[in-house]
Order: sequence, then C-alpha cells, then structure tokens
Amino acid sequence: MITLEFARTMARYNRWQNRSLVTAADSLSDEERWKNRGAFFGSIAQTLNHILWDDRIWLARLRRDRDNEARIGVHHPYTDDPNDWSVFVADRAALDDEIVVWANALTDAELTSDVSWMRGDEDVVTNFGFNLAHMINHQTHHRGQVHAMLTAAGVHPEATDLQMLKIIEGESPS
Repeated sequence: MITLEFARTMARYNRWQNRSLVTAADSLSDEERWKNRGAFFGSIAQTLNHILWDDRIWLARLRRDRDNEARIGVHHPYTDDPNDWSVFVADRAALDDEIVVWANALTDAELTSDVSWMRGDEDVVTNFGFNLAHMINHQTHHRGQVHAMLTAAGVHPEATDLQMLKIIEGESPS
C-alpha cells in the first residue's frame, strides 16, 4: 500500500507542518488559541491537542505497545489551562522527532504486517501500512482545520505544499 520512502517523507512533513502551525499559534494569546471557532474540536488548541493525542495512540498501536495504548486511552492530554501551552509545544516537538526516528527504522516487513489494537473493548486486527496511511491522513485533515482557523485569526502559517518540504530540505522537487 505505501512504501518506506513515503512513510519517512510523511514523518518529516508532519514535523515541518506541526512546527509551522505551532509557531503561528504561538503568536496568539492563550484566549485566542482556546477560542471556540466552530471547528469539530472547537478551538485551535483543542484541535492541536487532538492531533497530538491521536499521533500518540496510533504510534503506540503501530509499535504494538498495548500498555502505552491503554495508558493513552480516550482522553486528550491538555486542558484549557494556559500554562499547558509551553508543555504542549515541547511535547509536540518531541513526538514529531520521535515519529521521524521511528519511521526511519521501519522495515518493508512491518508495512505489510498486521497490527492488533483496541477499539473500546474490541480487539481489531488491521494492516500496518493501512493504519500508518490513516495516521498520516488524519494528521493532514486536522492540520487543515487548524490552518484555516489560524488564517481566520489573522495568522499565516507556512505553505502546506508537500513539494516545499524537498525545497526546505535542500532538494529539488521531483
């Protein structure tokens, strides 16, 4: 379904785009970050929190780490406490770096293997590559929501074009 090169590229893209959104959101006040803007998760901060939570749980699932998956559970990690922003920023950056390292260590055998994970009380078995594609797609979907909310708030994150990643990394887009 997907290749190692694609997985690794998307891990780097994820890190770049999260840095862009967090940097843009950092220029807003805590009140502006938590303001309900009518998105599915309400605010910029709540949507960013959801992306972080989902990345953590899918990474645990893809690592076959049932204990960590259970610990993460169904709760998002941050509240509307403004003091949490600096913690969120550090956690997001650390997780993005961890995802890049993890993606660089993936093997072709893993991409085609099955993964067992929990959906509520149900044990679900699905393809690793399909789950990784879901994780990537989910990140992109919700980052688009954050990008729109930031733009509406008068803040302009970096471009989102995948080709720009290669330029930023010093390569020619192909």
